Amino acid sequence: MKKQENNNRADIFSEISISPLDEIAAYEVIWDKPGTTFKKMADYFNQTNFVQLAKQVSSHELIIYRNKILSKLENANIQNFGVRINNTFDYPKRLRDARNPVEIFYYRGNWDLIESPKTIAVVGSRNASPEGIKRTQKLTKLLVKEGYTIVSGLAKGIDTTAHRTAINENGNTVAVIGTPITEAYPKENTNLQEFIANKFLLISQVPMIKYENQDYRKNRIFFPERNALMSALTKATVIVEAGETSGSLIQAREALYQGRKLFILDNCFRNPNISWPKKYEEKGAIRVKDINDIVTNLSDIE
Repeated sequence: MKKQENNNRADIFSEISISPLDEIAAYEVIWDKPGTTFKKMADYFNQTNFVQLAKQVSSHELIIYRNKILSKLENANIQNFGVRINNTFDYPKRLRDARNPVEIFYYRGNWDLIESPKTIAVVGSRNASPEGIKRTQKLTKLLVKEGYTIVSGLAKGIDTTAHRTAINENGNTVAVIGTPITEAYPKENTNLQEFIANKFLLISQVPMIKYENQDYRKNRIFFPERNALMSALTKATVIVEAGETSGSLIQAREALYQGRKLFILDNCFRNPNISWPKKYEEKGAIRVKDINDIVTNLSDIE
């Protein structure tokens, strides 16, 4: 019975000519080396000219990590699991705009949602103000009405509100998480994450084995990189509200670097306690006073 379950699990990797399971295993092997970072990974793959990952590790390591991955997926009861690999036809080429583009990332759900001509990230503070929550709800409703797929990071506060509002308005939403596809964070969003994975789309670039093996404090590096991936996947990013040290500012910086549109709600500029909105406006961000500021500025790239 166990053998049959593992065979069924492996069948999900048969959609492309190379062995995705071997590629995932190799990716996890390389990530599990000491001192690995997204920059080191990107540099490494640039130097190797993007040859198949499975050719870069030993067959013994592949066997060990294949079994670890299948076990992780089975223990987490992951049913609708997929992978996107650089240099295959279904890997989004726009991800190469990122500063440290990923070779592999995982997903669950309806992949077609990320190929929507209208994808926009709505992000902001985890410790959102009541006004920030209301602005997120209003903004998301208007964006859904305009036909946008709402992308966010499933964090507390603004992100959660954006996802829930899109769902409540019968729109589409995509969650890009900073934990492995087998984990949920924060825990109170476990049900929401599972709902999005089953009905919409959930994406993660976080290596499962590395995340499990290292200290939770070191795993914090995956959250800012989640913001970079989210920006690269979308047409634009909207920041609802954020403090001077918010992770949303990482996404703001990456959006401009990647050539994406960056929108900042007007209330951020009117907050006397922060200075970042003006700095980003000077770099090309667009101040948003109403929905038309977003729609008009995106009409030329849709």
